[in-house]
Amino acid sequence: METITDFAKYLTRFFTEYLVGERGASSHTIRSYSETFTLVLTFMDKVRAKSADRLTLNHFNKETVLGFLDWLEENRKCSNSTRNQRLAALHSFFRYMQYEDVKRLGQWQDILSIKVKKQGKRTAVNCLTVEGIKFLLEQIPVNTKAGRRNLALLSLLYDSGARVQELIDLTPVSLHLIKPYYVTLLGKGCKKRIVPLQNEQVNLLMAYIKENRLDNLAYNQRPLFANNRGEKLTNSGVTYILNLYAKNARMLRPEIIPKKMSPHTLRHSKAMHLLQSGINLVYIRDILGHVSILTTEVYARADSKQKREALEAAYVNVIPVKANEASWEKDSKLREWLRNFNK
Repeated sequence: METITDFAKYLTRFFTEYLVGERGASSHTIRSYSETFTLVLTFMDKVRAKSADRLTLNHFNKETVLGFLDWLEENRKCSNSTRNQRLAALHSFFRYMQYEDVKRLGQWQDILSIKVKKQGKRTAVNCLTVEGIKFLLEQIPVNTKAGRRNLALLSLLYDSGARVQELIDLTPVSLHLIKPYYVTLLGKGCKKRIVPLQNEQVNLLMAYIKENRLDNLAYNQRPLFANNRGEKLTNSGVTYILNLYAKNARMLRPEIIPKKMSPHTLRHSKAMHLLQSGINLVYIRDILGHVSILTTEVYARADSKQKREALEAAYVNVIPVKANEASWEKDSKLREWLRNFNK
């Protein structure tokens, strides 16, 4: 008869009693932590040859956790941001263990001493032009039911600027398809936000809902976008759908379709297009559901086109005509200002 190991026992309590019962953690946090420990089990099985049913707390120390983090970077090609997210989940568990298993307090504090990796300021944002978005969506055939679902899904993902999990969690009642049109998204920390929808998007969604009988009151709590079994789509499922059409689009127009794309690429693209249309950063922050406008400012830093136009506008407005007779290259203060412009 199999016995429950101390690791399995405490991990179960961590999720059911601590995260849900004491902390009241959101479904997003539970999902993220669950994914982290699923990866931990995979690492311990494949790399350390320790199956899940044999894992004990003694198998976890600073060296083990660092090995797991290195594996994420090297084998799964995770970014520093993802690495830090996984480390945060592990820190939360071992912080909990400090009070549950004080005999190994030093062991847990050793793990908690692991630092996050600096990410640096990101200025490159992977996104498509408006032309790229239009061309991508044009690759989706509308002569099949699956194609019509995929077009409604990907166009809404772009139009709303939603995170992929926010899109997956939508139900028919999340949509308000009478004027004013909008979708209600449930973001991080269970915070709701309302995002306006365009007429074309609404027409597409109304046709999709009618075809799938989602306007029936009995179905209003079902997933808005479901798989063939009627179940909620997964993150990887949406990624697969996107790349199915991105691959064809890239073969035809490689100059406007990036080599790497994810559902988040559409979110980035929407943000950049709003910025380039002159929408205030505060409104873009609210549409994207960012807590701080500092997060949203990455799009302003990344938009070199706007930087160039702003610089050209500054020259027109502040420099006298006679200044054209002299070269700005000779002005050391101006050269220094230009060098610091992107910092």
